Amino acid sequence: MTDKDNGKSGQPHSIEATGAAVAPAQATSLLIIEDDENISSAIQEYFTRAGYSVTTAADGLAGVEVAGKDRPDVVVLDLMLPKMDGLAVCKELRLKSPQMPILMLTAKDDVVDKVLGLEMGADDYITKPFSLRELEARIKSVLRRSRAGTAVEGEDEAPILRGNLRIDPIRREVTIGDRHVELTPKEFDLLRLFASNPGRVFPRKYLLEKIWDYSYEGYDRTIDSHINRLRAKVEQNPDNPQLVLTVWGIGYKFTDAE
Repeated sequence: MTDKDNGKSGQPHSIEATGAAVAPAQATSLLIIEDDENISSAIQEYFTRAGYSVTTAADGLAGVEVAGKDRPDVVVLDLMLPKMDGLAVCKELRLKSPQMPILMLTAKDDVVDKVLGLEMGADDYITKPFSLRELEARIKSVLRRSRAGTAVEGEDEAPILRGNLRIDPIRREVTIGDRHVELTPKEFDLLRLFASNPGRVFPRKYLLEKIWDYSYEGYDRTIDSHINRLRAKVEQNPDNPQLVLTVWGIGYKFTDAE
């Protein structure tokens, strides 16, 4: 992909600075991994004015290092980066910090990049060119989902027990027997939805809209990739799943076997 394809050539038009961000209720740390100085500076200025704590990194290796050291609340990650590309960075961050929200910047209409980003564990994506107001809304959305376990309305939600599987919606923790299972935010949301509705069949389109907040047309294989990774973590034999079952031609369901 060329710089032009990635929105880097027309730097003054890469983002639209409309209005000012609304300060979060508490300080939120934001890491921007972006090698385009114009884009990075504009994002940093916008969110710093709003009271966010903003750190930047200009290449993939530096981004991984800063993320590991600072543990930001959310990462804005460009796809095309020097030293280590965005997909590799996303994969590395997911291995080290499964719960860290990641929003990926992708080229306009590049479906392959969007799908790969989501499959690597990105929580959302935004295409260039974009407005800073839209970026703010997306950041708030991924933060809201990742912090759902601490929301007031969930305080009375009891743990979900399915055999030796225990899902704690408040702590967003999963255990199987004595083993703690590390899940990404999307994997947790999928498992929680399934286990809360044993036997109910969920079409792929519904899962995309439910878990990602809005429709990703043509991204069915993103769901399949997330299900495969979820099975690898919770199934005794992922090749012969007993918990998360495939309903051919439709989607998935959680077993209703006693």
